[in-house]
Amino acid sequence: MQSTPAPVPLPLDNVAELRALYRAAEARAARLRLLTEAGRELAGVTSDTAKPVLERCAQRLALFVGVSKARLHLDPSASGLAVAAPGRSDAVLARLELRGVGRLADIADAEDRAAAALLLELMGTTLDRIRRDDERSALLDALREREGRLESLVGQVLAAQEEERRRVARDLHDGVAQTATALFRMLDAADQRVGGGKDKASPAQIARSLVRELRRVIAGLRPTLLDDLGLEAAVQALAEQLQEDGYTVAMTVEPLRCALTGAAETALFRVAQEAITNIRKHAGRAAVAVVLRRDDTGVVLRVTDDGAGAGDEPMPDPARGHAGGARLGIDGMKERMAMIGGSLDWCGPPGKGVSVTARLPVS
Repeated sequence: MQSTPAPVPLPLDNVAELRALYRAAEARAARLRLLTEAGRELAGVTSDTAKPVLERCAQRLALFVGVSKARLHLDPSASGLAVAAPGRSDAVLARLELRGVGRLADIADAEDRAAAALLLELMGTTLDRIRRDDERSALLDALREREGRLESLVGQVLAAQEEERRRVARDLHDGVAQTATALFRMLDAADQRVGGGKDKASPAQIARSLVRELRRVIAGLRPTLLDDLGLEAAVQALAEQLQEDGYTVAMTVEPLRCALTGAAETALFRVAQEAITNIRKHAGRAAVAVVLRRDDTGVVLRVTDDGAGAGDEPMPDPARGHAGGARLGIDGMKERMAMIGGSLDWCGPPGKGVSVTARLPVS
């Protein structure tokens, strides 16, 4: 049998070299493990879980540099290694206290020192991210609170406006309108006794016009139909008045068969009123369609005309010194619908008229 040759012993220099390479490989593996484990944990950290995760990272660094215990201080004025925001060594967010290691230069090995610096940078990046997230969250909360207050304030203003309109309409109806009606009757009776001229308007005719105009103003302030008979009758009256003024109006007003709040009825009525007012001002003698109905999505109010549309010119901008009435009217309609949980779409392509559609979801 052939005997196995005895292993050739390595020279002592080669053994020492292999041991050094092995220790260097172990050291590199330890550095890599330190950073990967810490990075994995820090990546998913939130404001609620930050402190224990950061403390575990600090303890790993302590063991890595040969210290038994580490203390993480979230007070930047404490003593220890600085945990700073990324790219800003002066923006210290926390301190890491390691016994016997007051600064990174106290770590003898250059590669260990670099690994420790990287870990501190990871911790600083995490603290900075959490700080920014907290600031952003606080800002969003403040904005939501302010938006809620503004929404409440707008609701109160609109409610007060409607109440004031109701009061003024009632006062005009009970006071000025009654007096004007009595004046008309007296003048009409006098005119019949003395015989008025046919070529000139008589005082009675002037008084009759005054009464008619007063009633129109009262209806615009707060139509009694809206309070007495509801939204359908009030919208129908708006469309009929437009028709009486010489417009061609196609009306589709269907029973809604659902209970709307007073605020919802008022908002929808004001949208219809504003849309019809804009037709009187800007559309000329256009054909108009007024639709009020309920579909699968809720209540739909649509007012359209076949006038000139918005044109190529931009809407007036109050910030640039223009009146901005049209823009404010559209914004007012959108705000009213938003207040009751609805939406409003306005479309006015040049030469194709204007369409205003208000939608209110109902159960």
